[in-house]
Formats: sequence, structure tokens, C-alpha cells
Amino acid sequence: MTVCEAPGKVYLFGEHAVVYGEPAVPAAIERRARVTVEPRADDHVRVTAADLSLDGFTVEYAGTVDDPPDVNVPASLVDAAMGYVDAAVRQARAAADAPDAGFDITVESDIPLGAGLGSSAAVVVAGIDAATRALGVPLDRRELADRAYRAEFEVQDGQASRADTFCSTMGGAVRVAGDDCESIDAPSLPFVIGFDGGAGDTGALVAGVRALREEHDFAADTVASIGDLVREGETLLADADPTVSPSSELLDGLGELMDFNHGLLAALGVSARSLDSMVWAAREAGAHGAKLTGAGGGGCIVALDPSPETPTALSFTQGCVEAFRAELATDGVRVVEP
Repeated sequence: MTVCEAPGKVYLFGEHAVVYGEPAVPAAIERRARVTVEPRADDHVRVTAADLSLDGFTVEYAGTVDDPPDVNVPASLVDAAMGYVDAAVRQARAAADAPDAGFDITVESDIPLGAGLGSSAAVVVAGIDAATRALGVPLDRRELADRAYRAEFEVQDGQASRADTFCSTMGGAVRVAGDDCESIDAPSLPFVIGFDGGAGDTGALVAGVRALREEHDFAADTVASIGDLVREGETLLADADPTVSPSSELLDGLGELMDFNHGLLAALGVSARSLDSMVWAAREAGAHGAKLTGAGGGGCIVALDPSPETPTALSFTQGCVEAFRAELATDGVRVVEP
């Protein structure tokens, strides 16, 4: 039995634009998905999802999911969740040159499903790592991140970026631009997360931005502007000392860019009333900045605030079902004792 866990993430800036080669800066957070893998004698895969913000389900299959679990979330989310597990299994089998390997897999997660915190990336990264280790062929982190990206690319019909999977693999803050991925130094930022209890359709949202960008020059300019503000944010982080608490000046600078980023994402049509309400509640509570995180359409916002004011304000905001702090996860994927 092999158990691996990988962190979720928030975007400081850059989601959606990263699909078009612009830079993005996601940061890993201490909300994790844990995947337990045990090889089995046949070629079947038995998946138990103990907690993916679902009621919990078990399904056994041989290569495809023909009998979807009965749970009280949209079928598209369930199909996607199982698709990610399927793709992770295929990548692990290919890496180990074991096309007929079977597994008993248990997935546990405290990352809301489809909410913009990288739940799928964390499951895929932890799943591939655990499965390849169980087969005796552990991967180095670069190859693991690459195979996890390929799994997401497959499930998302070619619209994935490397940002989520690279961040979940490496931990900390990372900078991603196209195929260029690197870890960057960042202080431990005071993240506050607001969750509306919902989820956006990543594929549809990405496709919507693509359609706008192809139809309107100003939409393409909006995407490019997101890239410009990411580069400015990188400069602020590069000038900061990662070993000390972030200064108010740094938080003000990053927060201003986050506010701009949210406005640009809203202009591209990927925000939602619940997300906007939480963003404004955070700002009015004194947060240095706030924005949606992830694909949008519902899910989570991230704010910067070391005080208790923002989580308190969010907890009283209509449409927010959960507000919590999230520490920077300096460790990426890791093996844990079963």
C-alpha cells in the first residue's frame, strides 16, 4: 500500500491568460488530496472516493467508467472526477510500462471539488505518484508534473495549462508561462479563502474566453493585460524577502494587482454574482486585495488579509458557505505513512 498527498492551490494572478502563453503565479496551499494505491492481481481498477465534496462513492471498472456513482452533485463533475482518475491510471501504467496493472485506489480530499483550488490536479499528481511508487518506478518531480499535466490535458480536451499540476507537484509559489515552469521565492502570504459552495464548468468557461478572444480584439488585449500585471507581480515578489513576514507595502502592491486581475476576469465573463459579492465583502473588510481563483463561474475567491476582519466578513456574506485561512504549502506532493 502506498499513500501520497498533494496540495491544492490558489492563483495570485494569471488564470485563463496562462492558456495563451501568458505567465501565471499560482501558490500551493495546505488543503490536500490523499490517494492510497494498492496493486491488485487483475487489470481492474477499483476507486473509492471517500471525500471529494460528494456523499462518497465506490466504482469498479476495467479501463472506462460505465457505471457512474449516484451522488448529489452535477453529473459533469462526477464524470470529470472519474476521468481524472482514469487518466492518472493510464499515465502511471505508461510510466511503469505496465499496461495491465490493476489497482485499488482510495481518494480523500479536503479540497472542494471544481471550486478553483486545484482539486483535480492534486488528485492526479498524488495518484500518479502513488501508483508509480506502488509499481516500483517512482518518478522524479519534473516527469511527475509532466505526466500529471498530460492527464489534465486529456480530460480537459487540450485546454489545460501546466500551472495547477506543476504547483501541486512542487509546492510553494511557481511561475508558469507555456511550457516554462519554475519555482519562485515567495513569503508566506496571509491567504483567506471564501467558498460559495458551487463550482464552475472549467471547459465551458475556458471555451467562452477563447470565443471572446477570437471575436474581439479588445478581449485579446484583456488577456494580454493580465499577462502584464502578472509580470509586475513577479517583480514585487522578486524584491521581497521570503524569509520574513510580508510587509504592508508588499501586500498593498500585490493586492492592487489582484483587484485589477479580478476586474479583467469579470470583463471576460468568468466571474459570478457570488464571487463578486465575496470579493467586495473582503475589500470592504480591509483586505489588501481580492479576486476569484481558478476558472471562475462559482467556487472560491482568495484575499490577502492578516487580520480577522476578512474571514469574519465573508462568514456573514450572503452566498458564502465557508471562509477559512490557508497557509502556503511549502511541500508539494509527498509520501505519507498509511
